[in-house]
Amino acid sequence: MTLLVTGSLLAGCSAQGAADGGSTRRTASPQATAPPSGGATATPVFTPDASLVPRTSKDGQRLVESVVFAPGDWGRDFVAQDPAVSRPGTWAVLDDGCRWEREKAPRGVLASLSRYSLLPAGGSKGAVKVTAVATAHSSALGADEQLSTTLEEVLRCPEQHPRADARITGLNSLSTPFGAREQEYADDSVLEAGQYVDKDGAAQPYRWMVARLGTVVVAVSVTGAKGHTEQELQQLGADALGQMLVRVQQRLKGK
Repeated sequence: MTLLVTGSLLAGCSAQGAADGGSTRRTASPQATAPPSGGATATPVFTPDASLVPRTSKDGQRLVESVVFAPGDWGRDFVAQDPAVSRPGTWAVLDDGCRWEREKAPRGVLASLSRYSLLPAGGSKGAVKVTAVATAHSSALGADEQLSTTLEEVLRCPEQHPRADARITGLNSLSTPFGAREQEYADDSVLEAGQYVDKDGAAQPYRWMVARLGTVVVAVSVTGAKGHTEQELQQLGADALGQMLVRVQQRLKGK
């Protein structure tokens, strides 16, 4: 599965952020402010075998573990970050102070898993950090609400704090439901672009890509570094997201 649309949409996000002078004030596009038109009731891009769709936490955990990229899936030179994986039974939540925290997964979330990987610095190039995530919901509506919440979070918190010593600034987002802008790889997707600023003040390109297939939501983040082009980072994230969506289909399709 090739996500041809992802790079151009994220480039549009980046261009919009640049036009705003890197400020945190954002003018939302009509697509970004409207409810996702793909929605949980629209014709799905993929119809899974109902007997294979996770119904229990155990089934959901088995699915997300098989879908989420490990370091070697990103490429030969990638290694695990420390920590390498999220705490079991939790998922990421953006609190009222725009800080990312891990909290107990709510009812309706069967399982959620994040794996954190790294392309080490070498030569004239800095280290690239990546995250792969999958969340299995008990319903398509719950999964759809996760996409809607992702859009709302950028409006509420255009500056976010993934850690105490880092922040993500100038975030912009686009919603691309199935059929919009030739998006045919997921029931719905949200793409974000911004700048990751670490403790030494250096700003690097940041990408967050989220897509839904039925009751499953997959996502990847890519944080750039010196010597890596934005096109390279966009392609890295798009390829990973596409392959994770393929894994979802392979595990949920019937004979």
